[in-house]
Amino acid sequence: MPTYVILSTLTDKGRNTLKENPERILQVDEEIQKLGVKVKEQYAVLGPYDFVNIVEAPDNEAVARMSVELGSRGTVQLLTLAAMPVGDFIKSIK
Repeated sequence: MPTYVILSTLTDKGRNTLKENPERILQVDEEIQKLGVKVKEQYAVLGPYDFVNIVEAPDNEAVARMSVELGSRGTVQLLTLAAMPVGDFIKSIK
């Protein structure tokens, strides 16, 4: 299944939601799963982004649906990057 890296930044609304209910992060992971996207790794980070997620999805369309669903809530802004293992990358350029 294809891998994607999602960099997310909380909005003011998202920060307030998280402060009131930190477990909301895990609830969103469950909602993402129902959209066909599996969260493999999740990190809270310092810097210009608040979270880095490594996810797997069947295709770009599934990730796009997830992005629209989450983005429409007004709590987070997402930057999604398609990723491939380095070994696969090396094979593709030979």
